[in-house]
Amino acid sequence: MSPLLLLLSNPDTPTNPLLTLAVVIVSGMALGLLAKRLHLPSVTGQIIAGVIIGKVGFDLFTEAELNELQPLTHFALSLMAVTIGAHLNIRRLRNAGRRLFLLLITEATITPVIVFSCLYFLVNRSATESALYATLAISTAPATIVAVVKESRSKGVFVKTLVAAVALNNLACVFLFELARAFATANDGAEGAVAFSIATLKDPALQLVNAALIGGGVALLMEAISRFVARKDLLTTASVICLLFASGAATSIGVSPLLCCLFLGFVQTNLSSARNRLVDSVFSEFEPVILAIFFTLAGMHLSLDQVTASVAIVAGTLFAARAVGKYLSADIAMRFSGVTKKVRQNLGLALMPQAGVAIGLVILVQEDPALADFASVFAAVVLTVVTINELTGPVLTKLALSRSGEAGMERVRLLDFIHEENIKVNFTAPDMENAIDQLVRLLISSHHLTDVSPEELKASVLDREAQMSTCLGGGLAVPHGILPEHVPMVGVMALSKTGLDFGAPDGKPVRCLVLLATPPGERKRHLEVLATLAKIIGIDPLIGERLINAKSPAHAYEILHGEETEDFNYFLE
Repeated sequence: MSPLLLLLSNPDTPTNPLLTLAVVIVSGMALGLLAKRLHLPSVTGQIIAGVIIGKVGFDLFTEAELNELQPLTHFALSLMAVTIGAHLNIRRLRNAGRRLFLLLITEATITPVIVFSCLYFLVNRSATESALYATLAISTAPATIVAVVKESRSKGVFVKTLVAAVALNNLACVFLFELARAFATANDGAEGAVAFSIATLKDPALQLVNAALIGGGVALLMEAISRFVARKDLLTTASVICLLFASGAATSIGVSPLLCCLFLGFVQTNLSSARNRLVDSVFSEFEPVILAIFFTLAGMHLSLDQVTASVAIVAGTLFAARAVGKYLSADIAMRFSGVTKKVRQNLGLALMPQAGVAIGLVILVQEDPALADFASVFAAVVLTVVTINELTGPVLTKLALSRSGEAGMERVRLLDFIHEENIKVNFTAPDMENAIDQLVRLLISSHHLTDVSPEELKASVLDREAQMSTCLGGGLAVPHGILPEHVPMVGVMALSKTGLDFGAPDGKPVRCLVLLATPPGERKRHLEVLATLAKIIGIDPLIGERLINAKSPAHAYEILHGEETEDFNYFLE
Protein backbone atom coordinates (compact mmCIF):
# COMPACT_ATOMS: atom_id res chain seq x y z
CA MET A 1 0.00 0.00 0.00
CA SER A 2 1.26 3.47 -0.85
CA PRO A 3 2.26 5.83 2.00
CA LEU A 4 -0.68 8.11 1.13
CA LEU A 5 -3.22 5.27 1.29
CA LEU A 6 -1.63 4.01 4.51
CA LEU A 7 -1.89 7.48 6.04
CA LEU A 8 -5.48 7.95 4.94
CA SER A 9 -6.68 4.52 6.01
CA ASN A 10 -4.95 4.44 9.40
CA PRO A 11 -7.69 4.70 12.06
CA ASP A 12 -5.20 6.21 14.52
CA THR A 13 -4.46 9.15 12.25
CA PRO A 14 -6.14 12.32 13.57
CA THR A 15 -8.73 13.92 11.32
CA ASN A 16 -7.19 16.31 8.85
CA PRO A 17 -9.83 18.25 6.89
CA LEU A 18 -7.20 19.89 4.66
CA LEU A 19 -5.83 16.52 3.54
CA THR A 20 -9.37 15.24 3.04
CA LEU A 21 -10.22 18.28 0.95
CA ALA A 22 -7.06 17.92 -1.15
CA VAL A 23 -7.83 14.29 -1.99
CA VAL A 24 -11.45 15.12 -2.78
CA ILE A 25 -10.49 17.97 -5.12
CA VAL A 26 -7.77 16.05 -6.97
CA SER A 27 -9.97 12.98 -7.41
CA GLY A 28 -13.02 14.93 -8.50
CA MET A 29 -11.21 17.20 -10.95
CA ALA A 30 -9.21 14.31 -12.47
CA LEU A 31 -12.20 12.04 -13.06
CA GLY A 32 -14.28 15.03 -14.20
CA LEU A 33 -11.71 15.80 -16.91
CA LEU A 34 -11.58 12.15 -17.91
CA ALA A 35 -15.37 12.04 -18.21
CA LYS A 36 -15.34 15.09 -20.49
CA ARG A 37 -12.75 13.42 -22.72
CA LEU A 38 -15.15 10.49 -22.99
CA HIS A 39 -17.93 12.94 -23.99
CA LEU A 40 -19.72 12.51 -20.67
CA PRO A 41 -20.69 15.26 -18.22
CA SER A 42 -17.92 16.06 -15.75
CA VAL A 43 -20.40 15.52 -12.91
CA THR A 44 -20.57 11.83 -13.84
CA GLY A 45 -16.81 11.50 -13.46
CA GLN A 46 -16.87 13.37 -10.16
CA ILE A 47 -19.55 11.10 -8.72
CA ILE A 48 -17.55 8.05 -9.86
CA ALA A 49 -14.45 9.57 -8.22
CA GLY A 50 -16.37 9.82 -4.97
CA VAL A 51 -17.50 6.22 -5.31
CA ILE A 52 -13.90 5.06 -5.82
CA ILE A 53 -12.41 6.84 -2.80
CA GLY A 54 -15.56 6.54 -0.70
CA LYS A 55 -17.36 3.73 1.06
CA VAL A 56 -17.70 1.58 -2.04
CA GLY A 57 -14.01 1.82 -3.00
CA PHE A 58 -10.99 2.52 -0.84
CA ASP A 59 -13.08 3.93 2.03
CA LEU A 60 -10.37 6.50 2.79
CA PHE A 61 -12.34 8.71 5.14
CA THR A 62 -14.63 8.33 8.11
CA GLU A 63 -18.08 9.86 8.31
CA ALA A 64 -16.70 12.39 10.81
CA GLU A 65 -14.04 13.51 8.34
CA LEU A 66 -16.62 13.97 5.61
CA ASN A 67 -18.88 15.95 7.93
CA GLU A 68 -16.06 18.46 8.44
CA LEU A 69 -16.51 19.49 4.81
CA GLN A 70 -20.24 20.06 5.22
CA PRO A 71 -19.94 23.89 5.01
CA LEU A 72 -18.51 23.58 1.50
CA THR A 73 -21.43 21.38 0.50
CA HIS A 74 -23.92 23.97 1.69
CA PHE A 75 -21.99 26.73 -0.09
CA ALA A 76 -22.15 24.76 -3.35
CA LEU A 77 -25.90 24.36 -2.91
CA SER A 78 -26.24 28.11 -2.47
CA LEU A 79 -24.27 28.74 -5.65
CA MET A 80 -26.47 26.39 -7.66
CA ALA A 81 -29.63 27.94 -6.27
CA VAL A 82 -28.51 31.45 -7.22
CA THR A 83 -27.79 30.34 -10.79
CA ILE A 84 -31.20 28.74 -11.11
CA GLY A 85 -32.93 31.90 -9.96
CA ALA A 86 -30.75 34.09 -12.17
CA HIS A 87 -31.98 32.24 -15.24
CA LEU A 88 -35.55 33.50 -14.84
CA ASN A 89 -35.44 36.81 -16.66
CA ILE A 90 -39.06 37.94 -16.95
CA ARG A 91 -38.44 40.32 -19.84
CA ARG A 92 -36.85 37.65 -21.98
CA LEU A 93 -39.44 35.04 -21.09
CA ARG A 94 -42.50 37.21 -21.71
CA ASN A 95 -43.24 35.89 -25.20
CA ALA A 96 -42.93 32.31 -24.04
CA GLY A 97 -45.16 32.80 -21.01
CA ARG A 98 -48.10 30.59 -22.02
CA ARG A 99 -46.16 27.46 -22.90
CA LEU A 100 -43.79 27.85 -19.94
CA PHE A 101 -46.68 28.29 -17.51
CA LEU A 102 -48.42 25.17 -18.85
CA LEU A 103 -45.16 23.22 -18.75
CA LEU A 104 -44.55 24.29 -15.14
CA ILE A 105 -48.04 23.12 -14.15
CA THR A 106 -47.73 19.74 -15.88
CA GLU A 107 -44.21 19.12 -14.58
CA ALA A 108 -45.28 19.98 -11.04
CA THR A 109 -48.30 17.67 -11.18
CA ILE A 110 -48.04 14.85 -13.73
CA THR A 111 -44.43 13.84 -13.07
CA PRO A 112 -44.72 13.65 -9.25
CA VAL A 113 -48.14 11.94 -9.42
CA ILE A 114 -46.80 9.19 -11.70
CA VAL A 115 -43.67 8.72 -9.58
CA PHE A 116 -45.62 8.70 -6.30
CA SER A 117 -48.20 6.22 -7.61
CA CYS A 118 -45.57 3.81 -8.93
CA LEU A 119 -43.50 3.86 -5.75
CA TYR A 120 -46.40 3.79 -3.29
CA PHE A 121 -48.60 1.21 -5.00
CA LEU A 122 -46.14 -0.91 -7.00
CA VAL A 123 -43.07 -1.19 -4.76
CA ASN A 124 -44.75 -0.45 -1.41
CA ARG A 125 -42.72 2.55 -0.29
CA SER A 126 -44.17 4.71 2.48
CA ALA A 127 -46.19 7.82 1.63
CA THR A 128 -43.49 10.06 3.11
CA GLU A 129 -40.68 8.45 1.16
CA SER A 130 -42.71 8.30 -2.06
CA ALA A 131 -43.64 11.98 -1.77
CA LEU A 132 -39.98 13.00 -1.40
CA TYR A 133 -38.95 10.89 -4.40
CA ALA A 134 -41.87 12.33 -6.39
CA THR A 135 -41.00 15.98 -5.80
CA LEU A 136 -37.30 15.37 -6.35
CA ALA A 137 -38.10 13.79 -9.76
CA ILE A 138 -39.23 17.19 -11.09
CA SER A 139 -35.69 18.60 -11.27
CA THR A 140 -33.51 18.66 -14.39
CA ALA A 141 -29.75 19.27 -14.39
CA PRO A 142 -29.13 22.86 -15.57
CA ALA A 143 -25.37 22.53 -16.08
CA THR A 144 -25.79 19.42 -18.23
CA ILE A 145 -28.51 20.99 -20.39
CA VAL A 146 -26.51 24.16 -21.04
CA ALA A 147 -23.35 22.17 -21.85
CA VAL A 148 -25.15 20.05 -24.45
CA VAL A 149 -26.91 23.08 -25.96
CA LYS A 150 -23.64 24.93 -26.35
CA GLU A 151 -21.75 21.93 -27.70
CA SER A 152 -24.43 21.35 -30.35
CA ARG A 153 -24.64 25.10 -31.18
CA SER A 154 -28.42 25.02 -30.85
CA LYS A 155 -30.78 27.97 -30.85
CA GLY A 156 -34.50 28.53 -31.45
CA VAL A 157 -37.95 28.10 -29.92
CA PHE A 158 -37.16 24.60 -28.72
CA VAL A 159 -33.98 25.71 -26.94
CA LYS A 160 -35.68 28.77 -25.49
CA THR A 161 -38.44 26.58 -24.05
CA LEU A 162 -36.04 23.93 -22.80
CA VAL A 163 -33.68 26.23 -20.93
CA ALA A 164 -36.44 28.24 -19.29
CA ALA A 165 -38.23 25.02 -18.33
CA VAL A 166 -35.10 23.80 -16.53
CA ALA A 167 -34.98 26.91 -14.37
CA LEU A 168 -38.70 26.74 -13.57
CA ASN A 169 -38.85 23.04 -12.80
CA ASN A 170 -35.91 23.33 -10.41
CA LEU A 171 -37.70 26.18 -8.64
CA ALA A 172 -40.85 24.04 -8.38
CA CYS A 173 -38.79 21.05 -7.27
CA VAL A 174 -37.18 22.87 -4.36
CA PHE A 175 -40.45 24.39 -3.15
CA LEU A 176 -42.50 21.17 -3.37
CA PHE A 177 -39.67 19.15 -1.81
CA GLU A 178 -39.55 21.53 1.15
CA LEU A 179 -43.34 21.24 1.41
CA ALA A 180 -43.16 17.44 1.42
CA ARG A 181 -40.36 17.53 3.97
CA ALA A 182 -42.42 19.82 6.22
CA PHE A 183 -45.33 17.35 6.10
CA ALA A 184 -42.94 14.49 6.86
CA THR A 185 -41.38 16.33 9.78
CA ALA A 186 -44.82 17.22 11.17
CA ASN A 187 -45.64 13.51 11.14
CA ASP A 188 -42.18 12.53 12.37
CA GLY A 189 -41.58 10.39 9.30
CA ALA A 190 -44.65 8.23 9.89
CA GLU A 191 -45.24 5.38 7.53
CA GLY A 192 -48.89 6.14 6.88
CA ALA A 193 -50.46 8.91 4.86
CA VAL A 194 -49.14 12.35 5.72
CA ALA A 195 -51.69 14.45 7.56
CA PHE A 196 -52.72 17.42 5.50
CA SER A 197 -53.70 20.40 7.61
CA ILE A 198 -53.44 24.16 7.83
CA ALA A 199 -50.82 23.69 10.52
CA THR A 200 -48.52 21.73 8.22
CA LEU A 201 -49.00 24.27 5.43
CA LYS A 202 -48.08 27.15 7.68
CA ASP A 203 -44.34 26.51 7.86
CA PRO A 204 -43.72 26.08 4.09
CA ALA A 205 -45.77 29.22 3.42
CA LEU A 206 -43.77 31.20 5.95
CA GLN A 207 -40.58 29.75 4.48
CA LEU A 208 -41.55 31.03 1.06
CA VAL A 209 -42.26 34.55 2.34
CA ASN A 210 -39.16 34.75 4.52
CA ALA A 211 -36.95 33.33 1.76
CA ALA A 212 -38.27 35.96 -0.65
CA LEU A 213 -37.60 38.74 1.87
CA ILE A 214 -34.06 37.61 2.70
CA GLY A 215 -33.09 36.73 -0.86
CA GLY A 216 -34.59 39.89 -2.35
CA GLY A 217 -33.01 42.07 0.33
CA VAL A 218 -29.55 40.61 -0.21
CA ALA A 219 -29.94 40.98 -4.00
CA LEU A 220 -30.67 44.69 -3.55
CA LEU A 221 -27.67 44.97 -1.24
CA MET A 222 -25.45 43.37 -3.90
CA GLU A 223 -26.80 45.86 -6.43
CA ALA A 224 -25.95 48.77 -4.12
CA ILE A 225 -22.44 47.43 -3.55
CA SER A 226 -21.84 47.08 -7.29
CA ARG A 227 -22.40 50.82 -7.73
CA PHE A 228 -19.41 51.62 -5.54
CA VAL A 229 -17.09 48.67 -6.24
CA ALA A 230 -15.35 48.48 -9.62
CA ARG A 231 -12.44 46.10 -9.00
CA LYS A 232 -13.30 42.51 -9.85
CA ASP A 233 -11.51 41.01 -6.84
CA LEU A 234 -13.37 43.26 -4.41
CA LEU A 235 -16.68 42.63 -6.16
CA THR A 236 -16.06 38.89 -5.97
CA THR A 237 -15.34 39.12 -2.26
CA ALA A 238 -18.42 41.24 -1.61
CA SER A 239 -20.64 38.90 -3.64
CA VAL A 240 -19.41 35.81 -1.79
CA ILE A 241 -19.97 37.53 1.57
CA CYS A 242 -23.52 38.45 0.53
CA LEU A 243 -24.19 34.90 -0.60
CA LEU A 244 -22.86 33.46 2.67
CA PHE A 245 -24.94 35.97 4.64
CA ALA A 246 -28.13 35.07 2.76
CA SER A 247 -27.62 31.33 3.21
CA GLY A 248 -26.52 31.66 6.83
CA ALA A 249 -29.33 34.05 7.79
CA ALA A 250 -31.90 31.72 6.25
CA THR A 251 -30.51 28.69 8.07
CA SER A 252 -30.37 30.51 11.41
CA ILE A 253 -34.13 31.28 11.35
CA GLY A 254 -35.18 27.92 9.97
CA VAL A 255 -35.74 29.04 6.36
CA SER A 256 -34.57 26.93 3.41
CA PRO A 257 -31.28 28.41 2.15
CA LEU A 258 -32.05 26.92 -1.27
CA LEU A 259 -35.29 28.89 -1.59
CA CYS A 260 -33.60 32.01 -0.24
CA CYS A 261 -30.81 31.82 -2.83
CA LEU A 262 -33.30 31.08 -5.59
CA PHE A 263 -35.05 34.37 -4.82
CA LEU A 264 -31.69 36.12 -4.59
CA GLY A 265 -30.82 35.07 -8.13
CA PHE A 266 -34.31 35.86 -9.43
CA VAL A 267 -34.42 39.39 -8.00
CA GLN A 268 -30.88 40.04 -9.10
CA THR A 269 -31.41 39.11 -12.73
CA ASN A 270 -34.64 41.09 -13.04
CA LEU A 271 -33.83 44.24 -11.06
CA SER A 272 -30.09 44.57 -10.99
CA SER A 273 -28.37 46.68 -13.64
CA ALA A 274 -25.14 44.80 -12.99
CA ARG A 275 -26.44 41.25 -13.23
CA ASN A 276 -23.67 39.95 -15.46
CA ARG A 277 -20.89 41.45 -13.40
CA LEU A 278 -22.29 40.15 -10.15
CA VAL A 279 -23.14 36.62 -11.21
CA ASP A 280 -19.91 36.20 -13.15
CA SER A 281 -17.88 37.50 -10.24
CA VAL A 282 -19.40 34.91 -7.93
CA PHE A 283 -18.96 31.90 -10.18
CA SER A 284 -16.15 32.47 -12.62
CA GLU A 285 -13.16 31.90 -10.35
CA PHE A 286 -14.01 28.96 -8.15
CA GLU A 287 -17.20 27.32 -9.43
CA PRO A 288 -15.42 24.30 -10.99
CA VAL A 289 -13.60 23.47 -7.77
CA ILE A 290 -16.62 23.97 -5.50
CA LEU A 291 -18.85 21.81 -7.68
CA ALA A 292 -16.16 19.15 -7.99
CA ILE A 293 -16.05 18.96 -4.18
CA PHE A 294 -19.83 18.81 -4.01
CA PHE A 295 -20.35 15.99 -6.50
CA THR A 296 -17.34 13.99 -5.31
CA LEU A 297 -18.60 14.11 -1.72
CA ALA A 298 -22.00 12.99 -2.97
CA GLY A 299 -20.45 9.91 -4.54
CA MET A 300 -18.45 9.19 -1.39
CA HIS A 301 -21.67 8.81 0.60
CA LEU A 302 -22.87 5.97 -1.66
CA SER A 303 -22.55 2.64 0.10
CA LEU A 304 -22.87 -0.82 -1.41
CA ASP A 305 -24.41 -1.92 1.86
CA GLN A 306 -27.48 0.04 0.82
CA VAL A 307 -27.52 -1.02 -2.85
CA THR A 308 -29.58 -4.13 -2.28
CA ALA A 309 -32.03 -5.82 -4.59
CA SER A 310 -34.85 -3.76 -3.09
CA VAL A 311 -32.89 -0.53 -3.64
CA ALA A 312 -32.27 -1.54 -7.26
CA ILE A 313 -36.01 -2.14 -7.74
CA VAL A 314 -36.88 1.26 -6.25
CA ALA A 315 -34.20 3.00 -8.33
CA GLY A 316 -35.38 1.31 -11.52
CA THR A 317 -39.00 2.20 -10.81
CA LEU A 318 -38.09 5.80 -10.01
CA PHE A 319 -36.02 6.11 -13.20
CA ALA A 320 -38.76 4.68 -15.42
CA ALA A 321 -41.62 6.58 -13.77
CA ARG A 322 -39.71 9.87 -13.95
CA ALA A 323 -38.93 9.34 -17.65
CA VAL A 324 -42.61 8.66 -18.43
CA GLY A 325 -43.70 11.65 -16.34
CA LYS A 326 -41.23 14.01 -18.01
CA TYR A 327 -42.27 12.94 -21.51
CA LEU A 328 -46.02 13.15 -20.83
CA SER A 329 -45.72 16.49 -19.01
CA ALA A 330 -43.91 18.10 -21.91
CA ASP A 331 -46.13 16.54 -24.55
CA ILE A 332 -49.40 17.63 -22.89
CA ALA A 333 -48.18 21.16 -22.15
CA MET A 334 -46.90 21.69 -25.67
CA ARG A 335 -50.11 20.32 -27.24
CA PHE A 336 -52.14 23.01 -25.49
CA SER A 337 -49.54 25.67 -26.31
CA GLY A 338 -49.85 25.28 -30.04
CA VAL A 339 -46.13 24.75 -30.69
CA THR A 340 -44.76 22.74 -33.59
CA LYS A 341 -44.70 18.96 -33.60
CA LYS A 342 -40.91 18.90 -33.43
CA VAL A 343 -40.91 20.83 -30.16
CA ARG A 344 -43.75 18.78 -28.67
CA GLN A 345 -42.28 15.38 -29.46
CA ASN A 346 -38.72 16.10 -28.34
CA LEU A 347 -38.95 18.36 -25.31
CA GLY A 348 -39.57 15.52 -22.85
CA LEU A 349 -36.45 13.68 -24.02
CA ALA A 350 -34.33 16.77 -23.51
CA LEU A 351 -35.47 17.14 -19.87
CA MET A 352 -34.03 13.80 -18.69
CA PRO A 353 -30.62 14.84 -17.19
CA GLN A 354 -30.63 15.13 -13.41
CA ALA A 355 -27.83 16.07 -11.02
CA GLY A 356 -26.99 18.97 -8.74
CA VAL A 357 -30.30 19.97 -7.18
CA ALA A 358 -31.34 16.35 -6.64
CA ILE A 359 -28.09 15.55 -4.87
CA GLY A 360 -28.41 18.68 -2.76
CA LEU A 361 -31.87 17.65 -1.62
CA VAL A 362 -30.57 14.21 -0.70
CA ILE A 363 -28.15 15.87 1.69
CA LEU A 364 -31.04 17.71 3.33
CA VAL A 365 -32.82 14.39 3.89
CA GLN A 366 -29.68 12.90 5.43
CA GLU A 367 -29.43 15.81 7.85
CA ASP A 368 -33.10 15.65 8.95
CA PRO A 369 -33.57 13.54 12.14
CA ALA A 370 -37.26 12.97 11.33
CA LEU A 371 -36.23 11.11 8.16
CA ALA A 372 -33.39 9.06 9.63
CA ASP A 373 -35.25 5.76 9.15
CA PHE A 374 -34.87 5.76 5.39
CA ALA A 375 -32.23 8.47 4.76
CA SER A 376 -29.45 6.05 3.78
CA VAL A 377 -31.68 4.08 1.42
CA PHE A 378 -33.02 7.32 -0.01
CA ALA A 379 -29.48 8.51 -0.77
CA ALA A 380 -28.52 5.22 -2.41
CA VAL A 381 -31.62 5.23 -4.64
CA VAL A 382 -31.28 8.86 -5.73
CA LEU A 383 -27.54 8.69 -6.40
CA THR A 384 -28.07 5.55 -8.47
CA VAL A 385 -30.81 7.24 -10.51
CA VAL A 386 -28.77 10.45 -10.89
CA THR A 387 -25.79 8.48 -12.20
CA ILE A 388 -28.00 6.69 -14.74
CA ASN A 389 -29.64 9.96 -15.79
CA GLU A 390 -26.28 11.69 -16.18
CA LEU A 391 -25.04 8.85 -18.37
CA THR A 392 -28.14 8.62 -20.56
CA GLY A 393 -29.59 12.12 -20.24
CA PRO A 394 -27.01 14.07 -22.29
CA VAL A 395 -27.35 11.58 -25.14
CA LEU A 396 -31.13 12.01 -25.14
CA THR A 397 -30.85 15.81 -24.94
CA LYS A 398 -28.46 15.87 -27.87
CA LEU A 399 -30.79 13.59 -29.84
CA ALA A 400 -33.75 15.85 -29.04
CA LEU A 401 -31.90 18.96 -30.18
CA SER A 402 -30.97 17.26 -33.42
CA ARG A 403 -34.53 16.03 -34.05
CA SER A 404 -35.94 19.48 -33.30
CA GLY A 405 -33.92 20.90 -36.18
CA GLU A 406 -32.22 23.54 -33.99
CA ALA A 407 -28.78 21.96 -33.67
CA GLY A 408 -26.13 24.05 -35.39
CA MET A 409 -28.39 27.13 -35.51
CA GLU A 410 -26.48 29.21 -32.98
CA ARG A 411 -24.73 32.39 -34.16
CA VAL A 412 -21.02 32.32 -34.90
CA ARG A 413 -18.87 32.62 -31.83
CA LEU A 414 -15.90 34.98 -31.71
CA LEU A 415 -14.42 32.89 -28.99
CA ASP A 416 -13.72 30.10 -31.40
CA PHE A 417 -10.57 31.89 -32.41
CA ILE A 418 -10.10 34.96 -30.17
CA HIS A 419 -8.60 34.04 -26.83
CA GLU A 420 -6.77 35.91 -24.09
CA GLU A 421 -3.43 35.71 -25.91
CA ASN A 422 -5.01 37.25 -29.03
CA ILE A 423 -6.13 40.46 -27.27
CA LYS A 424 -4.14 43.65 -26.66
CA VAL A 425 -5.49 46.37 -24.34
CA ASN A 426 -4.38 50.02 -24.08
CA PHE A 427 -3.43 49.80 -27.75
CA THR A 428 -1.72 52.81 -29.31
CA ALA A 429 -0.45 53.53 -32.81
CA PRO A 430 0.58 56.77 -34.60
CA ASP A 431 -1.38 55.91 -37.75
CA MET A 432 -3.45 53.23 -39.48
CA GLU A 433 -0.51 51.52 -41.21
CA ASN A 434 1.42 51.16 -37.95
CA ALA A 435 -1.68 49.82 -36.21
CA ILE A 436 -2.18 47.17 -38.89
CA ASP A 437 1.51 46.25 -38.74
CA GLN A 438 1.25 45.66 -34.98
CA LEU A 439 -1.93 43.62 -35.34
CA VAL A 440 -0.49 41.45 -38.12
CA ARG A 441 2.55 40.59 -36.01
CA LEU A 442 0.35 39.86 -32.98
CA LEU A 443 -1.88 37.60 -35.08
CA ILE A 444 1.02 35.61 -36.52
CA SER A 445 2.81 35.21 -33.18
CA SER A 446 -0.23 34.46 -31.00
CA HIS A 447 -1.71 31.95 -33.46
CA HIS A 448 1.72 30.45 -34.26
CA LEU A 449 1.35 30.93 -38.03
CA THR A 450 4.97 30.15 -38.83
CA ASP A 451 4.32 29.63 -42.55
CA VAL A 452 2.49 32.95 -43.08
CA SER A 453 4.50 35.93 -44.28
CA PRO A 454 3.82 39.06 -42.20
CA GLU A 455 4.66 41.27 -45.16
CA GLU A 456 2.24 39.50 -47.50
CA LEU A 457 -0.57 39.47 -44.92
CA LYS A 458 -0.04 43.16 -44.14
CA ALA A 459 -0.08 43.98 -47.85
CA SER A 460 -3.42 42.19 -48.33
CA VAL A 461 -4.92 44.06 -45.35
CA LEU A 462 -3.74 47.47 -46.61
CA ASP A 463 -4.96 46.65 -50.10
CA ARG A 464 -8.44 45.94 -48.72
CA GLU A 465 -8.41 49.22 -46.79
CA ALA A 466 -7.45 51.10 -49.96
CA GLN A 467 -10.51 49.69 -51.73
CA MET A 468 -13.00 50.49 -48.95
CA SER A 469 -12.87 51.42 -45.28
CA THR A 470 -13.51 48.50 -42.93
CA CYS A 471 -14.91 50.74 -40.20
CA LEU A 472 -18.35 49.44 -39.19
CA GLY A 473 -19.33 52.46 -37.11
CA GLY A 474 -19.60 52.95 -33.39
CA GLY A 475 -15.82 52.97 -32.97
CA LEU A 476 -15.40 49.47 -34.47
CA ALA A 477 -13.09 48.61 -37.35
CA VAL A 478 -12.54 45.12 -38.78
CA PRO A 479 -9.55 45.16 -41.15
CA HIS A 480 -9.03 41.83 -42.85
CA GLY A 481 -6.57 40.02 -45.04
CA ILE A 482 -6.20 36.78 -46.96
CA LEU A 483 -4.59 33.62 -45.63
CA PRO A 484 -3.38 30.56 -47.55
CA GLU A 485 -6.14 28.01 -48.19
CA HIS A 486 -4.88 25.46 -45.67
CA VAL A 487 -4.84 27.93 -42.73
CA PRO A 488 -8.08 28.26 -40.69
CA MET A 489 -9.71 31.62 -40.01
CA VAL A 490 -8.01 33.50 -37.16
CA GLY A 491 -8.25 36.91 -35.54
CA VAL A 492 -6.86 39.33 -32.94
CA MET A 493 -8.39 42.23 -31.05
CA ALA A 494 -6.90 45.57 -30.02
CA LEU A 495 -8.61 48.02 -27.64
CA SER A 496 -7.70 51.70 -27.52
CA LYS A 497 -8.97 54.09 -24.84
CA THR A 498 -7.84 57.19 -26.76
CA GLY A 499 -9.03 56.06 -30.18
CA LEU A 500 -7.31 55.85 -33.55
CA ASP A 501 -7.89 57.81 -36.74
CA PHE A 502 -9.00 55.24 -39.33
CA GLY A 503 -10.95 57.63 -41.53
CA ALA A 504 -14.26 56.15 -40.38
CA PRO A 505 -17.30 57.25 -42.44
CA ASP A 506 -19.06 58.39 -39.24
CA GLY A 507 -16.02 60.48 -38.28
CA LYS A 508 -15.59 58.71 -34.92
CA PRO A 509 -12.20 57.47 -33.74
CA VAL A 510 -11.76 53.69 -33.77
CA ARG A 511 -11.44 52.23 -30.28
CA CYS A 512 -11.97 48.55 -31.02
CA LEU A 513 -9.95 46.89 -33.78
CA VAL A 514 -10.46 43.28 -34.83
CA LEU A 515 -8.07 41.98 -37.47
CA LEU A 516 -9.44 38.96 -39.31
CA ALA A 517 -7.38 36.72 -41.55
CA THR A 518 -9.45 34.38 -43.68
CA PRO A 519 -8.66 31.75 -46.33
CA PRO A 520 -10.66 32.03 -49.60
CA GLY A 521 -12.80 29.00 -48.73
CA GLU A 522 -14.27 30.59 -45.57
CA ARG A 523 -15.81 33.65 -47.16
CA LYS A 524 -19.28 32.84 -45.82
CA ARG A 525 -18.07 32.47 -42.27
CA HIS A 526 -16.08 35.68 -42.62
CA LEU A 527 -19.27 37.59 -43.45
CA GLU A 528 -21.11 35.95 -40.53
CA VAL A 529 -18.34 37.02 -38.16
CA LEU A 530 -18.50 40.59 -39.46
CA ALA A 531 -22.24 40.67 -38.82
CA THR A 532 -21.76 39.24 -35.34
CA LEU A 533 -19.07 41.80 -34.50
CA ALA A 534 -21.28 44.64 -35.65
CA LYS A 535 -24.15 43.30 -33.55
CA ILE A 536 -22.44 42.68 -30.24
CA ILE A 537 -19.78 45.41 -30.28
CA GLY A 538 -20.68 48.06 -32.81
CA ILE A 539 -24.37 48.35 -32.04
CA ASP A 540 -24.39 47.87 -28.27
CA PRO A 541 -22.51 50.80 -26.68
CA LEU A 542 -22.49 49.16 -23.25
CA ILE A 543 -20.56 46.13 -24.43
CA GLY A 544 -18.14 48.28 -26.37
CA GLU A 545 -17.54 50.53 -23.36
CA ARG A 546 -16.85 47.57 -21.09
CA LEU A 547 -14.34 46.20 -23.60
CA ILE A 548 -12.52 49.52 -24.00
CA ASN A 549 -12.15 49.85 -20.23
CA ALA A 550 -10.90 46.30 -19.75
CA LYS A 551 -7.86 46.31 -17.49
CA SER A 552 -6.17 43.30 -19.06
CA PRO A 553 -6.50 40.84 -21.96
CA ALA A 554 -7.97 38.34 -19.49
CA HIS A 555 -10.61 40.88 -18.44
CA ALA A 556 -11.49 41.63 -22.08
CA TYR A 557 -11.71 37.92 -22.80
CA GLU A 558 -14.10 37.44 -19.87
CA ILE A 559 -16.33 40.23 -21.17
CA LEU A 560 -16.43 38.67 -24.64
CA HIS A 561 -16.96 35.23 -23.14
CA GLY A 562 -19.83 36.52 -21.05
CA GLU A 563 -21.55 38.06 -24.05
CA GLU A 564 -20.99 35.02 -26.20
CA THR A 565 -21.91 32.37 -23.61
CA GLU A 566 -24.32 34.10 -21.27
CA ASP A 567 -25.45 30.78 -19.73
CA PHE A 568 -29.23 30.34 -19.85
CA ASN A 569 -30.28 33.85 -20.70
CA TYR A 570 -28.10 33.91 -23.79
CA PHE A 571 -30.46 31.42 -25.37
CA LEU A 572 -33.58 33.34 -24.37
CA GLU A 573 -32.95 36.42 -26.53
